[in-house]
Amino acid sequence: MGKLFVIEGTDGSGKETQFRKLQERLKEENLEFRVVNFPNYDNPSSSLVKMYLSGEFGENAKDVSPYIASTFYAADRYATFKRYYEDYYNNGGIILADRYTTANMVHQAGKIKDKEERKKFLDWLWDFEFNLYGLPVPTKTFFLSMPPEYALSLIEHRDNKFTHTAKKDIHERDKSHIVDSYNTACELVNDYDWYEVKCVKDDNTLRTVQDIHEEIYQEVKKYL
Repeated sequence: MGKLFVIEGTDGSGKETQFRKLQERLKEENLEFRVVNFPNYDNPSSSLVKMYLSGEFGENAKDVSPYIASTFYAADRYATFKRYYEDYYNNGGIILADRYTTANMVHQAGKIKDKEERKKFLDWLWDFEFNLYGLPVPTKTFFLSMPPEYALSLIEHRDNKFTHTAKKDIHERDKSHIVDSYNTACELVNDYDWYEVKCVKDDNTLRTVQDIHEEIYQEVKKYL
């Protein structure tokens, strides 16, 4: 089996930047790897995800059941895995993922206030994606811990990732969703042994991109 490293975080946490930096570093080290982005917007399998994020099933994220929304993302991951990297992974390849099943755990579980109901959902999700769909469990998930007040500022002028317009998707424009997702993720870090990367220093200033990258890379090295 191969290795699967996931960069996870709420909107505005710097995932895309750190994902790119990690790719550059592995290339410098002459390590072979493949990359995958979720949702896979270039693949037809992301169609239902796009409809969901565009508000076609509900103008607010919480209008759509976390169970239903999760099936959209899971199907996209399954199709991408089977078509593009299953054989490579099974033959020992290294996969870098920008978001993964962990994104459902953060964004969809965050909709559920009751802790027992949230745990029930998380157990269902784990069984659904990793057992039923047979997707690989991450070798290590890196959670970029960017407090909501910083994240909201960082995404204010960012274009929508699949429409490439200024209009935000239903996750990005719902401040309460971002807060709920972040708070849920902070609880999941210990429950699922994620590696938490704190993006803000004790003096309330942002860490540099390079500083964060170095921490991630040093941890990745332990598994290579």
